[in-house]
Amino acid sequence: MLSSHLIGHIALVGIGATALMDAWLMLLSHLGVPTTSLALVGRWVGHFSRGRFAHAAIGKAEPVEFELGLGWLIHYLIGIAYAGLLVALQGAVWLVEPTFLPALAFGVVTVAAPWFVMQPAMGAGFAASKTPTPLKNCLRSLANHAVFGSGLYLAAAALNQANQ
Repeated sequence: MLSSHLIGHIALVGIGATALMDAWLMLLSHLGVPTTSLALVGRWVGHFSRGRFAHAAIGKAEPVEFELGLGWLIHYLIGIAYAGLLVALQGAVWLVEPTFLPALAFGVVTVAAPWFVMQPAMGAGFAASKTPTPLKNCLRSLANHAVFGSGLYLAAAALNQANQ
C-alpha cells in the first residue's frame, strides 16, 4: 500500500514536471511557435460524458462548459499519473536517488499518448498525419515530452534536495 508521503511526493514530481513543460510551451508560444490550447483537451474530455470519444476536428466540436479549466485539470492529472507510473517502474528508491536518463526516456515514451490516442481522437490523425506539417508537429510533441521527462528528474531532484 502506498503511504500518503509517497503519494504526495509523486504528486509534487508530476506537478513540477508538468509546470516545467508549461513554461516551455509558454516560451514557444512567445517565440511564435504554435501550441495546442488546453481548452481543446478539456473539450475532448468534456464530450466523454456524452459518449463522444473521437472527433473529425475538435476545434469545430461544440464547446463544453469550463473546457479550459477541465483541460488544465486533465493536463496536471496526467502529469501526476505519469510520475506515478515512472515510480512504479523504477521503484520508490528513484524518488530518493533520482537519475536523469530513466526520467528522460520515460518522458519521451509518453509521446505515444498524443501521437496514438489524443491526436487521432481529436481529428489530427495518427502522429498528426492529417495536419499540414505532420513531421514538424511530431518533433514538437517529442521535444515537449522530452522537456516533461527532464522535468520529472528536476522536480524529483529538487524535492530530494529540499528534504535533506
